[in-house]
Amino acid sequence: KTMIITYFGEQFFKIAQGEMTLAFNPVSRDAKSSVSARFGADIAFTTTNYSLFNGVEQLSHGDTKPFVINGPGDYEVKEVFIKGVISNALISKKKYINTIYSFILDNIHVVFLGALSDDEMSKESREAIDSPDILFVPIGGESVHKEVSLLDAKSAARFALSLEPKLIIPMSYDDATLKVFLKEIGEENAPVMDKLTLKMKDLDGKEGEIMVLKPA
Repeated sequence: KTMIITYFGEQFFKIAQGEMTLAFNPVSRDAKSSVSARFGADIAFTTTNYSLFNGVEQLSHGDTKPFVINGPGDYEVKEVFIKGVISNALISKKKYINTIYSFILDNIHVVFLGALSDDEMSKESREAIDSPDILFVPIGGESVHKEVSLLDAKSAARFALSLEPKLIIPMSYDDATLKVFLKEIGEENAPVMDKLTLKMKDLDGKEGEIMVLKPA
């Protein structure tokens, strides 16, 4: 099956595959953000209880209401096995829980790091997210959003490569942080696209490749 990944900005993504639609860190209407999108999702993932990442009200459409996953634990929804592992977010200088999600969709292992502020985590957490096929990583540091402190571009590059993903998708970036991130990874000419369409076989032989998605 084909997986289609769309990026709306901040950390708001949609992954569609066949009949299934997943959404990640939807931006709430309460967040004073220019990022907005509305659609029906089957599963909504929110990593951090903050308005930039928890706008699940944007994901109901007609009869479709999402199953909301908003914290650490093991879940099975519509035959998707999901593991949420605990990590740190830092918002307005306060510690928040950030949940990293690891799941397998049609044999593709996806890890979504969310609003991760540092790479400190337990050995178990680290093992749960190791060697994904696709890794979504925040790279904006403190420059992209004045309240949210994320991994900065250099730490994000180091951490992303240490997990040995096949494909890396940066998020929460601006032009400056993206430039630093691509340089650190040695992929200055990484492709930039409006949406990413891929199948399992497209990941064969890839190691730490970057795809930059433009916000829709």
